[in-house]
Amino acid sequence: MKFDSEVELSLKINGKTYDKKLFDSLKLISTMNSQRKVAKELGISHSVLNRRIINAEKNLDKKLVLNFKNGSKLSSDGFELLNEYYEYYNKLKETDEIIICGGHIVSSFLESISSEIPFKTRIYSSDDESAFKLAKRGLVDILALDDPLIAFEYNLNFKPIGHDFLTLVSSFENYKINNINDLKDFKFISVKGTAQRLAWNTLNQYHIPFSIVKEVKSQFDAYKIIRNSKDLHTFLNASYFKGNNLLKNATNHVISLIKVHDDKKEVNKLLDYLLNEGQLKIKNNNFTPIKTFK
Repeated sequence: MKFDSEVELSLKINGKTYDKKLFDSLKLISTMNSQRKVAKELGISHSVLNRRIINAEKNLDKKLVLNFKNGSKLSSDGFELLNEYYEYYNKLKETDEIIICGGHIVSSFLESISSEIPFKTRIYSSDDESAFKLAKRGLVDILALDDPLIAFEYNLNFKPIGHDFLTLVSSFENYKINNINDLKDFKFISVKGTAQRLAWNTLNQYHIPFSIVKEVKSQFDAYKIIRNSKDLHTFLNASYFKGNNLLKNATNHVISLIKVHDDKKEVNKLLDYLLNEGQLKIKNNNFTPIKTFK
């Protein structure tokens, strides 16, 4: 699967959002001087293109395109709007920062070491699925995954940087859990887009009845709920949470990074760093490193 190489930037003006389609249209009109040729180039009808421009002009209360007998061209307001768009576009595309978005666990780790590594990074934390949507649009340089499932599903070339496993976190520390059968009829909080699937699969394989009473987006949200409940449980990453390691082997998984933009040299340098000297930081943050230390 290939990620979009172009950044799909939108501008919000006076509460109205204008997406890349409008600015692509204005850019082509400025060079082709013909709405019919532009419509053909974009693969849309002339009426769709015309409506797109008229709606924008109405919302902005400005004339963007001037029509003549022999063609069309941008007005001064049209050029000004297009220049404003590409000014923001170039700032976003040409930044020397490495923009990373990913799962809450791996992004929290990368944020924690960001001041200690020789790279400028801007890190956004989300669930894996939401981060993947941004990566598909080309809005980040690196997609960071708490769980490699998306990478497998879409045949993405991912780079494991460490291992983690899930620990059972319960509302009270005095739960006596010695084997998997002790989990019978437990009520769980689920976290979207995490490696918890490994825990649920394991319980199903052993025919252990259980129920999921709520799904949340963050492991930290799940932890808050658990600590304020009487009979709820969840499986969270052992790198960040303490609990019962009953399913350690069954839930072992990699945290990984995926390059979105191959043409950014700093991205390759960061990946190389994390796979070599940065492995010590992986180890010191409670993950199991890929690289073996003597």
